[in-house]
Amino acid sequence: MSKKNRMSGNEAVANAIRQIDPDVIAAFPITPSTEIPQYISKFKADGLISTEFVTVESEHSAMSACIGASASGVRAMTATSSAGMALMYELLYVAASDRLPIVMAAVNRTLSGPININTEHSDSMGARDSGWIQIYSENAQEAYDNMLMAHRIAEHPDVMLPVMICQDGFITSHAIENILLEDDEAAAAFAGGYDPPHHLLDPESSVAVGPYSVSPYVMEMKVAQANAMIRARKVILDVAADFEKTFGRGYGLFEEYRMEGAELALLIMSSAAGTAKVAVDRLREKGVKAGLVKLRVFRPFPAAELAAALKGVRALAVMDRSEGFSANGGPLGAEVRMALYGKADGIKTINIVFGLGGRDARVEDFEALYGELAGLAGKPAADIPYFKHMGQRE
Repeated sequence: MSKKNRMSGNEAVANAIRQIDPDVIAAFPITPSTEIPQYISKFKADGLISTEFVTVESEHSAMSACIGASASGVRAMTATSSAGMALMYELLYVAASDRLPIVMAAVNRTLSGPININTEHSDSMGARDSGWIQIYSENAQEAYDNMLMAHRIAEHPDVMLPVMICQDGFITSHAIENILLEDDEAAAAFAGGYDPPHHLLDPESSVAVGPYSVSPYVMEMKVAQANAMIRARKVILDVAADFEKTFGRGYGLFEEYRMEGAELALLIMSSAAGTAKVAVDRLREKGVKAGLVKLRVFRPFPAAELAAALKGVRALAVMDRSEGFSANGGPLGAEVRMALYGKADGIKTINIVFGLGGRDARVEDFEALYGELAGLAGKPAADIPYFKHMGQRE
């Protein structure tokens, strides 16, 4: 039975971890994810979890410990942000290529430089091609729910890939919100147990797990990873369907908000979606055919599904909370254009880079952006810039 509560995104995720009670957690503190291992250490001290909590000397060591634990056949987790995730980058690729279903609580924060502790997606976007499944959360409820689903996705025999559950630093991680917390027994039952068929400590199975492969096998390993990521799309939806059946809250690869008959749309991720939804509601009251698509699953990228959802839109703004320094906008903009190519070419699309370093994006900013989209809808595609920045001082 669900219980109403009030807590931050960090506390919500920590409670999901407590309910899952993984075998090993290895983490090194970094703002704004520090609270998660703090909560875990208190749960451990209070005897609420049996987890082996490994205090390491760096994030690189944290992921190394998770890799060793997962390869040994146990459920392993970590939490990090920003430069901490960057210090893990080498090991993120190892974890994915070794097909280890590690789960990470990723609290998104600007990746240096310049050093900044506020939200941005540059840290997880820097790891977008590492082979990890990436799921993003709009609020504390979604962060909690996504964490409860994470192991079921990662450990599915058709997948066996690591998963990062992302939420926006401070905006989601530290703000107190009303959420529904599930009973411990129900949450644990949903997460289930983990009993891999092969692992290093199984005396009946001769396996080796390591980061190195010789040339005749590397491509086969990477293709196997790629195929697992393709299969993950169905598994994510299947797990979400079971979650909705169990707890009543539904999730897909993305959320379509007031997209019925929408001519102008935003495609956005994480906490800013909540602000943009208010703008959509205001505009709909004025008769503007505005809509929004909130992307939840960035890896695997739901290209065909997004193209179908956006097909009737005249003008689209793809919102990137990360500057790709490609001279063409951010990574989400590039992915969405790829998805639309040949499937929904008629949409006038612009990539908007916004909110860097935690810069606020107000309801009024999004309303003004929909006004810009209305102007773009009537322009020739050749006259529309690939991208622009929103919210910076001139």
